[in-house]
Amino acid sequence: MVEIEGRIDSKWIHSADPPQLIKERQIDGKSFARVAGWGMYVPSRVVSNDQLVQLGVDTSDEWIRERTGIKQRHLVSQGEATSDLAVKAGQRALDVANVRSRDIDLIIVATCTPDHLLPSTASIVQDRLGAVHAGALDVNAACSGFVYSIALATGQIESGRASNVLVIGADVLSAYIDWPERSTSVLFGDGAGALLLQSSDEPGVLSATLGSDGSGAGLLIIPGGGTRLPPNGHTLGNGDHHLKMNGRQIFRGATQMMERAAGAALRSSGLKPEDIELLIPHQANQRIIEAVGRKLDLNPEQVFMNVDKYGNTVAASIPIALCEAIEQGRVKPEDHIMLVSFGAGLSWAATVIRWGTPLPVHRPFYVRFKQRLGRRFSAIRSIWRRWRRRLRGIVERFSSNGSAL
Repeated sequence: MVEIEGRIDSKWIHSADPPQLIKERQIDGKSFARVAGWGMYVPSRVVSNDQLVQLGVDTSDEWIRERTGIKQRHLVSQGEATSDLAVKAGQRALDVANVRSRDIDLIIVATCTPDHLLPSTASIVQDRLGAVHAGALDVNAACSGFVYSIALATGQIESGRASNVLVIGADVLSAYIDWPERSTSVLFGDGAGALLLQSSDEPGVLSATLGSDGSGAGLLIIPGGGTRLPPNGHTLGNGDHHLKMNGRQIFRGATQMMERAAGAALRSSGLKPEDIELLIPHQANQRIIEAVGRKLDLNPEQVFMNVDKYGNTVAASIPIALCEAIEQGRVKPEDHIMLVSFGAGLSWAATVIRWGTPLPVHRPFYVRFKQRLGRRFSAIRSIWRRWRRRLRGIVERFSSNGSAL
């Protein structure tokens, strides 16, 4: 049940199933998508506002807190990449759901900071998780990527093409930050979060809406590195590989984008704002989050916020917040949870989820042992496959007419 919108100032184009079809679909025995597992991971290195000042950023702890609400952020250490974070978050989601990696049908990694331009980061994650039967792809919708990915995963499950889809939001935007530039360096952190969506005969993901306005693509952009400005000495010297942001215009449009996305998702689900137990918006800025809550007539208790601890973790922002909300006991069975986001593109998205998974989830010792053993086996199998390909390549080189080519 996905609703897609064009420009932010255009009319909504409804393509979602009307709410009254939910019962009819249950009678027909069609599948719904529900959340079965969740997990998050953030790097161990914590950088406070004061530490940024010590590194030479022209700012102060008071200035950052007043304008963003951010107190600290987690940043990767040297050698730590997006896939490393994604694998750990994804594995934790599988552990919670007690689902084997070999039972995953599809892995979607929402990221705008992939390990490489190619292959996809999802393929690397698929290999490291040992998900031998899963397809894998990346989705780049920046901060909206995770909700976009939920919509895609839901479509695969509702169509009957998949039963278990692992959706991961993971980003390491710190690799693209111009650290002396305080308008961006104070905002972002690194992290990953994941949900396992599973087929169910009970409604879980009730609705989703996606939108984009490409006329605003230049407002939040990393200019260099693609085919428009290929990497070379000129782009490196100009700083084209650093994030550029028009903060004022992004701030101005963010509240409007999320309000409209939330309204569309509510209409598609047949719910009203008072039916939402918890709103989890993209964690970009405290003032934006509070403004969205007011626009939707929600009490502060209905709006979850953890931007102070992590900053803006891009596609990982919403799943990290959801995992923390679960840990804090703010999510209960039968609750209606709304996820809403905005980001570069410009893009925006929202989804309404009916929570059906019992909490808390307890895993017996033998289950945890089997999961750890399975991860070790997957790693060994991956190493063996790589060595087998190398050996085969060597043999083929020397087997042609008895000489190396």
